[in-house]
Amino acid sequence: MTTTTQADKTFFGGLSEDFDPQWLLTPQQQTLQDKLIDLCAKVLRPNAIASDQNLIYPRKNFEALASLGLLGLLVPQEWGGLGENHTCAAMIVETIARYGCPSTAMCYTMHLGAVAAALFRAHDNIELQTLLQDLDAKVSIGTLSYSDPETGSHFWYPVSSRAEEIAAGWQVFKRASWTTSAGFADWYIVQTTSPNFDGDYSDLSCFLIYGDEAQAEPHKWDAMGLRGNQSGSLLVDGVVVPPQRMVGPIGDGVASNDEIVDPFFLLCSSACWNGIALGAIDIAKKHVTRKKHVDVGMRVADYPTIQDYFGEAIIDTSACRMYTFSMGQLMDRLTNNCDWSLHADTLALPRSAYLHWYWQIKFSAAKNVAHVCDKMLHACGGSGFKKDMEIERYLRDGKAGWVMGPTNEILRQFVGKSALLGFESLDYWNQSVNERMLHNELKKMTAEDKRKLAEILLAEVDNSETLLKRPEMAMASTGRD
Repeated sequence: MTTTTQADKTFFGGLSEDFDPQWLLTPQQQTLQDKLIDLCAKVLRPNAIASDQNLIYPRKNFEALASLGLLGLLVPQEWGGLGENHTCAAMIVETIARYGCPSTAMCYTMHLGAVAAALFRAHDNIELQTLLQDLDAKVSIGTLSYSDPETGSHFWYPVSSRAEEIAAGWQVFKRASWTTSAGFADWYIVQTTSPNFDGDYSDLSCFLIYGDEAQAEPHKWDAMGLRGNQSGSLLVDGVVVPPQRMVGPIGDGVASNDEIVDPFFLLCSSACWNGIALGAIDIAKKHVTRKKHVDVGMRVADYPTIQDYFGEAIIDTSACRMYTFSMGQLMDRLTNNCDWSLHADTLALPRSAYLHWYWQIKFSAAKNVAHVCDKMLHACGGSGFKKDMEIERYLRDGKAGWVMGPTNEILRQFVGKSALLGFESLDYWNQSVNERMLHNELKKMTAEDKRKLAEILLAEVDNSETLLKRPEMAMASTGRD
């Protein structure tokens, strides 16, 4: 490739631009996309093969992205960033996954999530402002660490983590089961229960932790797909950080989750799955339009069955793309085109009102990518089963979509349950009593069983009342020493 033009997308042998919704992008965003596609061909895609084969973290790809200012994509221009919006973020992630490296796309998704979480509360925090102004110059990679080994993909429930207020600031204890870029990121946004924890797991706080303050085990990473993203365990073991390293006020975790972390992760990860689906279609198109069956004088692409495969794959993927970009545009409208200054008002949470829509785009994109990659493998036949065509790598990478938390099982239950029973029925932190079920179970008990249960419950009430009178015992009962 020489100079990059819109037509250079055909370098990859895939779909023409006729199948891309370019009308959603500004001229500046289209120019940025052209430069990124060129970078994908020259740098990111060759590195993707090495990352997959040898479990190499894609820092070189991040260095290339930094050359275009993409680590600071969301950072306001007055702080040295590109000042771009949600729609552009989705386009960039999709483009990286499609033409470059899916592992890099997922690491970049987590980077954008961490950047957004920092921007959310940077208006009065010099530490965060300084960090955000040096992202591209220092190739400073961020990531999110929210999961917990005891609660799986229920990442909003960090039972193994805590923070304490001390004279020097905060002492942070974080144990995560899954953290993309673990051991390779330069900084982490981690979530724990808030200082002065009283048993309420909805009381969450976020902290900025630097790379040398976290412990990881990257040597244990060896996965089916996304083999470059190094998603492993993370430990922050009592690290003391100054006061300004709390991201937002005490107890801001839920607001940060619903307004920033969920919307940005679900938007950009959906774009990643869409990009992988498109990449598989591109690879398969290149093969079926060239492979010939000389005995019948036809290319593979001439068979109606193959045309049906592609038609369905393109239509379904286009639906997922338009759904994702539609949510990006909604977020742009809600925030005056991603204007971070609106969050100087800590109660400004416009994105959070649409949370169930973000769940739906992730479910749709993750479901679609697995189906599309399977069908494109079928279209390529035995040739697609070999590594040199790359479609098997895209298939393996795409399988991560369904199982990455929140998993598709959780998301479809959330949507269905909230539609039927109301959003309050989701009960994230297990705080609401299901009285209908409780009374139904009580009906099964004998009088003696009920008497024994009543004695246990009354003893627990007495114990709770005693603890309320003696705060030091209440602290010990939480087991958070």
